[in-house]
Amino acid sequence: MKRAVVGMIAAMAAAAPAGAAFAADATEKPVSIVLVHGAFVDASGWRPVYELLEKKGYEVLIVQNPTITLEGDATAAREAIAKAKHPVILVGHSYGGAVITEAGADPKVKSLVYLAAFAPDAGESVLQLASTPVPGAPPAPLLPPKDGFIQIDPTKFASAFAADVDPKVTHFMAASQVPWGLGAVGAKITAPAWKAKPSYYLLATQDLMIPPAAQRAMAVRAKATLVETPSSHAVMLSKPGYVADFISMAADAK
Repeated sequence: MKRAVVGMIAAMAAAAPAGAAFAADATEKPVSIVLVHGAFVDASGWRPVYELLEKKGYEVLIVQNPTITLEGDATAAREAIAKAKHPVILVGHSYGGAVITEAGADPKVKSLVYLAAFAPDAGESVLQLASTPVPGAPPAPLLPPKDGFIQIDPTKFASAFAADVDPKVTHFMAASQVPWGLGAVGAKITAPAWKAKPSYYLLATQDLMIPPAAQRAMAVRAKATLVETPSSHAVMLSKPGYVADFISMAADAK
């Protein structure tokens, strides 16, 4: 049954243009969507997806992660979940996947959506997952830790993080990086929410930050509904319409 669902989604994605691949627009949806960003960026990167989801009739809340400690970020996510008016679809990009894995046990959370994201198991950290070599995949261009934080080499940010995004945007993203705290990178998951909640995974096949093979392994382990799309790591910026439709598909699932 799961293979049939995945096949149907993949066929729809292939046949329809980006931005129209999944559920049709609707109004006053009885579901809230909480968006959790990843490392090195802030919540403003969600704006295109936020606007599209609002047009579809969802209440959308955005988490501004401090990205200093995992617990601090999970707390920020739980605060947004508490404010939601409806059952929540909890969405995480990149490191945000670890945040939703930790915070998603909240009873208001209906399901989890991972976008080119880490999905750690109990006792795992993002550091462990990111440090596991993937044959043929280049390592992410991270600078050595400094004062308890890490950043992406700004000269390689665009090519590694968002090669298919407007260069003007990626130039600013590189210059405005948010340092990622080692307390977030190395913190271990306690109780992964994907073991108890339905999960959906959008795999970015051109990702140079989290190798596609690693994404696939995490999605399969989480028994997530898996869809692939040709995109860089910054899929929410390169394909906002596709991402909004993918989230809508998860939100509308019975």
